[in-house]
Amino acid sequence: MTRVYITIDTEYSSGLCVGRSRADRVENYARSIACLTPEGPAGLTHKLELLKRYGQKAVFFVDPMPALIWGIAAIEDVVEPILEAGQDVELHCHTEWLRLAGADNPLASGRTGQNIADFPLDEQFEILSYARDVLIAAGAPPPLAFRAGNYGANDDTLRALSELGLVYDSSHTPALPEACRISLGPDIRDPLLHRGIIEVPVGTIGTLDGGQRHAQITALTLAEMLAAVRHARVQGRGAFVLVSHSFELINRRRLAINHLVRRRFSGLVRDLAGMRGVSTATFRDDPPPLAMGSEPSEPVPATALRTGARLAEQFLSNTLYGAL
Repeated sequence: MTRVYITIDTEYSSGLCVGRSRADRVENYARSIACLTPEGPAGLTHKLELLKRYGQKAVFFVDPMPALIWGIAAIEDVVEPILEAGQDVELHCHTEWLRLAGADNPLASGRTGQNIADFPLDEQFEILSYARDVLIAAGAPPPLAFRAGNYGANDDTLRALSELGLVYDSSHTPALPEACRISLGPDIRDPLLHRGIIEVPVGTIGTLDGGQRHAQITALTLAEMLAAVRHARVQGRGAFVLVSHSFELINRRRLAINHLVRRRFSGLVRDLAGMRGVSTATFRDDPPPLAMGSEPSEPVPATALRTGARLAEQFLSNTLYGAL
């Protein structure tokens, strides 16, 4: 059985943060978490309802750092509906919020940075300890898994996570080696023990030029994602990770649903429910097994047909709906 981890980075937008008032928080929640549009919600509640409809599981990596601006209530609003739906809440962290926090920065140095890897080990530990404690205070169980904002972790991040008692990290993205600084190569595509943590890489597909493309809802068509999962099943891989975000089904500035991307997500949840030899899983209830073989697994090879269909679909999506 291949475990498929539908992971959803669930986060307020630091780029849309314009103030500390409750009204500012409500507006950011509406655009980044709930994704409220004139056609109805397309964010957290929409995804939870789809998962319930098809009996599927997902992992919600929740970023607690906005509590620096709006307090723990902002994180409670995110955590509560996920737990009520019986889904997995794990830890996410965007350090961009430290710059917005100003005097409320929990670091004595007042240091800020775009990614967690921009900080020395001791300060990474402080940041992650703060984020974990806020997540728990917001009602979540102690987290077992982590993903860095922007995938921007390094080996010190893993050391800090291990010291904090976490077991899994899913920041390594073989198709985006410039994003993550963890010392693993692009051929590492299956879970392994690294620096005291089980690293669970983000899934990939092959490209026509011999490279890789990451398995994110906005980066692949439904056909490519399903082909990648089937290929993982045929290879006997124990885990395959897909990435989404709380806001990916809409254009946040225009508050317009991206119907192409929404159909991808709903089709993914529906089709995985009927796929033999595959189950959706969580880190808490059905954790990823370590890879057994000595040879690295290979991504599903690219085809001209699937690639051409993606390029056409992406062009249409960008033309009709614009950037996120």
